[in-house]
Amino acid sequence: MIGVGIDAVDIDRFRSTLERSPRMADRLFTTSELELAARRADTAAVLAARFAVREATMKALGVGLGAFDFKDVSVVSSESGRPMLNVEGRARDLARECGVSAWHVSITHTEHLAMAVVTAE
Repeated sequence: MIGVGIDAVDIDRFRSTLERSPRMADRLFTTSELELAARRADTAAVLAARFAVREATMKALGVGLGAFDFKDVSVVSSESGRPMLNVEGRARDLARECGVSAWHVSITHTEHLAMAVVTAE
């Protein structure tokens, strides 16, 4: 085990931030993540959970904000629907330097809170 990261995001606060700065979503999320969120009843909840994944990934790598671009980390789904981490760019380089060979991610949300746990193996 190289690292574990966990993060929680207040969905209502995240929703307010997106409403104040609508272009922020384009800076933080991939096109496929935005398309998935647009198909869901609560777009903000889906995006808040994916934002939590990015923060949890930073923690799993032992780095802080600015170590890599937010779009360097994204969530994709397997055929079964299982969330998987896609790591590119500077995040991939950091992971290689740390010896990461596998990622595990778990995402959940309630009406008010989105959470993610990421482990780097």
